[in-house]
Amino acid sequence: MATSENATAKAVKLKPMPKKQLQHFEKRLMEERNRVLKELGHYDEAFGTTSKEADGDLSSYSFHMADQGTDAMEREKAFLFASQEGRFLWHIDEALRRLYRSPETFGKCHNCGQEIAFERLDALPHARFCIQCKQREEDAKSK
Repeated sequence: MATSENATAKAVKLKPMPKKQLQHFEKRLMEERNRVLKELGHYDEAFGTTSKEADGDLSSYSFHMADQGTDAMEREKAFLFASQEGRFLWHIDEALRRLYRSPETFGKCHNCGQEIAFERLDALPHARFCIQCKQREEDAKSK
């Protein structure tokens, strides 16, 4: 029965999102994109500094082993965060591509074809699924 409901939902032609809302989501996506790029710029600066520059020590003597371990851990955390931000940037760019290439389908669930709630899109402008389909996907992953 659920598959017939999905087929019916996909068959129903939903009208495109109003231009004003599309502009709102474009602005939200661009704001998020700029924030992420700025954040990635901070990581780039952090990766560019050597341990001597970061400490302010210009001598050629090495740090204590504990200091080196802490520095290595901090670099690994920074790489992890930068990697997460990079993936987030990819999702934002994909959403912008969808918005520009086919604005008539932006804001429609990729699974069932229904409109994604405005509140969900406002919170996650890169969302591809309505809350019900996303919940089903998360439930399937947890099993």
